Amino acid sequence: MRRGPALAAVAVIGALALAGCGGSDSDSGSAASGAELSVDAAYIPQPVSDSMAAGFLTITNEGGTADELTSVTSDAGEITVHETVDGTMKEVDRLEVPAHGQLVFKSGGNHLMFEKLKQQPKQGQSVTVELHFAHSAPVTVKLPVKAATYQPTAGHSGQSEDSGH
Repeated sequence: MRRGPALAAVAVIGALALAGCGGSDSDSGSAASGAELSVDAAYIPQPVSDSMAAGFLTITNEGGTADELTSVTSDAGEITVHETVDGTMKEVDRLEVPAHGQLVFKSGGNHLMFEKLKQQPKQGQSVTVELHFAHSAPVTVKLPVKAATYQPTAGHSGQSEDSGH
């Protein structure tokens, strides 16, 4: 088994997970103290499989209230959110986006897993996803398809095509 597709899948799932984590019982109702979510560093390594891919991104919460990424949807296919703990990947229902923090989806970590793709994304194209949260409005993000070997710059905060606001 080659590690490339598995790592790519892990990376995709991690990215999605970042988008929807959060989730505290805080119910202040004040927009000023709520979650303030944005997304950057989003991408999909060009998949080697025609039915599966991974997605990665970073969800930043500049607000004073945590939120949770609860699901990710796309016309491209089914998407599940995976977290990786101690090298083991598992599908999760939600991931926290901490107040004044980030949820990061990266290769070898949390990722979005695209399954049952309607067509294989190719380098230079993009895939649009919608991130759904427990408390915040959905965020639509375009994930550009990069080379299968693409590695984001240190800090995982590369170009920001969609702010997510």
